Amino acid sequence: MNFFNNLINLFIKYKKYFLITGFILIIFIMGYALYSLFFKTATPQEILEVQEATTTIGGLPISEEGEGGEIIPDEITGGLSIEDRMQRFPSSEIAKGGLTKITELNKTESFNPVLSSNGSDVQYYNKEDEKFYKISKDGLISSLSDKIFHEVENITWSPNSDKAILEYPDGANIIYDFNNKKQTTLPKHWKDFDFSSDGKQIVMKSMGLDTDNRWLAIVNEDGSKARQIESLGEKDATVYPLWSPNNQSIAMYTEGIGFDRQEVFFVGLNKENFKSTVVEGRGFQPRWSPEGDKLLYSVYSSDNNLKPNLWIVNAQGERIGSGRKNLNVETWAEKCSFADTSNLYCAVPEKLEEGAGLFPEMAKNTSDQLYKIDTLTGMKKLIAVPDGSYNMSNIIISDDGANLYFTDETTGRLHKIRLK
Repeated sequence: MNFFNNLINLFIKYKKYFLITGFILIIFIMGYALYSLFFKTATPQEILEVQEATTTIGGLPISEEGEGGEIIPDEITGGLSIEDRMQRFPSSEIAKGGLTKITELNKTESFNPVLSSNGSDVQYYNKEDEKFYKISKDGLISSLSDKIFHEVENITWSPNSDKAILEYPDGANIIYDFNNKKQTTLPKHWKDFDFSSDGKQIVMKSMGLDTDNRWLAIVNEDGSKARQIESLGEKDATVYPLWSPNNQSIAMYTEGIGFDRQEVFFVGLNKENFKSTVVEGRGFQPRWSPEGDKLLYSVYSSDNNLKPNLWIVNAQGERIGSGRKNLNVETWAEKCSFADTSNLYCAVPEKLEEGAGLFPEMAKNTSDQLYKIDTLTGMKKLIAVPDGSYNMSNIIISDDGANLYFTDETTGRLHKIRLK
């Protein structure tokens, strides 16, 4: 009996210390649980189990068989360093599914490139001398304008690449016509621009100081005749101005319907009552198909360890929301480009850590491989394992399908892969 009395007296005497110790222990357990959920690197056995349980592309070593594809030895894609791959395996001049030669086209940081109107050259902004240039498939460089554009922060090109909206760090915006060498100033409170499919109109956000004076709006290509379409209020972050190629809609907005689900709504020019579609995840990143009948998008969710994943869905007329398909490719929509109405090329990281969709900077130093994806069948084919380490962005396909251009995020330089 005396033992229990002494134990009780001891607890009362040191109760404060016991409570502090218990609180610290609980914090430690919660911290470790969060670390395990979002940041802990999987063991080799866990990685093997995941790869055996899914067909998701994201560092898989073997391409699917088919025309233009080859069975690739494991060591090319995952077992060897980039340097060892180049020493042990020959590089192909044309992308056939194996180690592929990458041609560097320039030595400068080339910002926001776009395909020229001739369908084969690429236009870009040189961040070093702050001018615009055009580069051919053979690497021949010519200037688009002698004018210097200081510290351009963002560029929105018109469909035929003859005009561009330039945004500056101080909030200034201009439209520049490269054919007529004409500059038009736009209000500073306009942002998030996108051209219509014919280049004659622009959709944007007009952000007044008062939330009641914030609008999704359209203007003519010269910045005239602004017209309010929908009130933005406080929903700026979930509204995406993106003019569809078929002119059905000019923007999208999302509303959450759970931690891992969102509803996407389409906005027309005349308050049309379009159907909506549901996306299974967050971090919505959309891209229209060339005809505007389908929407490619990437999202992340807890179902795939918060990594980005590609989906495609019908997005035209009464078919909006139908045919939704998980393409099982772990990459972002912005790292993809349509080659035609159904086929797209995507740069896919060899490896993505848990949480990369939530924190894209985690993939900053990843090396990409190039896949071709048939969005109708879901078939995926490894097209190229680059003969160096490249984090690909701004994927551009020439009109004849012979060349693929991309920017290396590490250096900012333009590169070319021969597809034919």
